[in-house]
Amino acid sequence: MDVTGPDLAPGRWRLLVLLGLGELLAMSPWFSASAVAPLLTEQLSLTGLDLPMLTIAVQLGFVVGALLLAATGAADVLPAGGLFLAGALAAAAANLGFAYSADSLGEAAVFRFVTGFALAGVYPVGMKIVTGWFRQERGLAIGMLVGALTVGASLPYLFRALGALSGLDWRAVVASASAAGVLGGLLVGGWVGRGPFDVAAPRFSLAVARHAFAEPSVRLANLGYLGHMWELYAMWTWIPLFFAASFAAAGVTDVAAASLAAFLVVAAGGIGCAGAGLLADRVGRTTLTIGAMAVSGSTAVVIGFLFGAPPALTLIVGLVWGVSVVADSAQFSAAVTELGPPGTAGSALALQTASGFLLTGITITLVGLLSAPDALGWRVVFALLAAGPLVGIAAMWRLRGRPEAVRMANGRR
Repeated sequence: MDVTGPDLAPGRWRLLVLLGLGELLAMSPWFSASAVAPLLTEQLSLTGLDLPMLTIAVQLGFVVGALLLAATGAADVLPAGGLFLAGALAAAAANLGFAYSADSLGEAAVFRFVTGFALAGVYPVGMKIVTGWFRQERGLAIGMLVGALTVGASLPYLFRALGALSGLDWRAVVASASAAGVLGGLLVGGWVGRGPFDVAAPRFSLAVARHAFAEPSVRLANLGYLGHMWELYAMWTWIPLFFAASFAAAGVTDVAAASLAAFLVVAAGGIGCAGAGLLADRVGRTTLTIGAMAVSGSTAVVIGFLFGAPPALTLIVGLVWGVSVVADSAQFSAAVTELGPPGTAGSALALQTASGFLLTGITITLVGLLSAPDALGWRVVFALLAAGPLVGIAAMWRLRGRPEAVRMANGRR
């Protein structure tokens, strides 16, 4: 039953299903390069840090695109569904260019940068659409949307597993992600529009962002977010290669098995996001984020010591990591909107997102520099990733003790 009221828009759940499915499909080009990493290394003669550079190019493209959207106010001026469609189609086209037109690392990096740039019209715009339809149940709705995004990021690993079973080459696997992206864009562009609670977000202003970050509580919430981002995208980028190496050490050399395991682990984050969205307004943002980071950081350390263990055991621990590593993601952004001075949310979120995605480039590179196809290498890099949640827990614990923390989650801190 779709209950309505002054804070409840009719048709909101149908809208969320359509938007979530569209987001899931449209985000699939994000990790296309990581999903086909071993084959890509052979085709483009990649060495050393060449492969992580392709993922970092996506991150940087997304940062530039998101800041451009915020600075121009395009999300407020252009129809949201049309902007989402344009971003999804552009990302799918750039992803196809990466598969069929890139003959060198430089060309591949350009296509990956454009892919990230275009996806800035998908993820932030989708978040804006959902806030226009949900006011009272916004925490749950945003958590479910981030969950859909997480499952979408895992799709290339599923396509790689299916491709290995059916004999498809890496270009066809990447093209599958583009096809999914087109479907997602058409779904949102054709059937999703702005909701009755949509409010024009403030355009990005560095001065306004500085005003928000002058608040100690906002800085602590952002530090918690940075600790979370230190771990998240490096884990998503490298977990398929870890599984491939660990399974091989255990005597399982089936490419499909490692790719399917990576898909399941990343996709499991969708469960974490939805569950966290349901709980956040009930238990408090600091409680939820501290708990999620404690689990994810501990699991990061443990799984490194399972290198070469029976694949079923490694997968089980990986699933715990996959659920917990992204469960807290939406809550840091929600905290900034609640703690910042009125009128600063848009600029503060733009700066938070930009700083977080820039940081992911550092950790993805560090894992590439320090990892090795043996147990010691993976133990070192995953312990390094656990340092992020440790810092994040300290920040959110300090935030919890500040008097202004009562502004979060209706007083539940």
